[in-house]
Amino acid sequence: MDVVISLIFRAIFMSTPLILGAVGEIIAERTGMMVTAIEGIFLSGAWGGFIGVYLTGSYTVGFLTAMLCGLAVAMLYGLTTVYMDQHQIVMGTAITILMTGFCKFFFRAIFGTPTTPLKIEPLRVIKIPVLSDIPIVGPILFSQNIISYMTYVLVFAAGFIIFKTSLGLTLRSCGENPEAADVAGINVRRVRFWSVAVAGGLGGIAGAYYCICNAGMYSAEIISGRGWIAFGICFLGNWRPFSGLLFAVAFGISDALGIFAKTSQIGFLPTEFFNALPYILIIVLTICRKNLKMPANLGTNYVKEN
Repeated sequence: MDVVISLIFRAIFMSTPLILGAVGEIIAERTGMMVTAIEGIFLSGAWGGFIGVYLTGSYTVGFLTAMLCGLAVAMLYGLTTVYMDQHQIVMGTAITILMTGFCKFFFRAIFGTPTTPLKIEPLRVIKIPVLSDIPIVGPILFSQNIISYMTYVLVFAAGFIIFKTSLGLTLRSCGENPEAADVAGINVRRVRFWSVAVAGGLGGIAGAYYCICNAGMYSAEIISGRGWIAFGICFLGNWRPFSGLLFAVAFGISDALGIFAKTSQIGFLPTEFFNALPYILIIVLTICRKNLKMPANLGTNYVKEN
């Protein structure tokens, strides 16, 4: 039983950054913007978050730095795609490649080439009194870190805003019928730009999670495609935050299984299989997913006619 509880705890723990990234992506894609720079946003957040904590010793500074880094990358993406009408996929790919080199270069410029990895103390978990003592459920749900708690609140807040408020109607209108939204007096480009910025801020925090909450260190490979998994979760969840949460937990379980298998030295499958398990899962689920209800103008730039 202890092994099962530990496994599910780890699944919830590892799903947190995927949920953060997916919620940000859902908000942006509801307006018609595919934030294909998400991998670069995650990486910049990991880079900024680690440096912030390492240099100041403050986790608050680390997450704020990560959010600002993600925001900066997203605003670059938004500027080129929303206001300069560049291709969303091409620009996202280019910016991700740019951030890969940027983070590697400036990490070396700041710290040189350390002989041993630079480390920080991972963010501690917070046990909620009384609730954390509930058998089975307590150690899983109520013994997480503050970012996990805030993330689950964010899921329900985002779902409420998107589907139950006038702001959500504005976001969805820009993705479904931007021409009609424009006629109604909505500044479509402004809405799209700031929704991309929100996705960037959340993605930056998500990237920092891997350094600050999990590994306690930074490396150029720390994200390793997890931004793309968050991107895929947005599709799998049919652009709904709560559905995205369920798929993120499923990926968290696959991540946790991989870690468990490697630490338990299960020999009938190679270690590389467990490393690839989350990515295999995203391919299989994407192929099997039917009846996608994507925004009608997703990935299409809006150019206002004179």
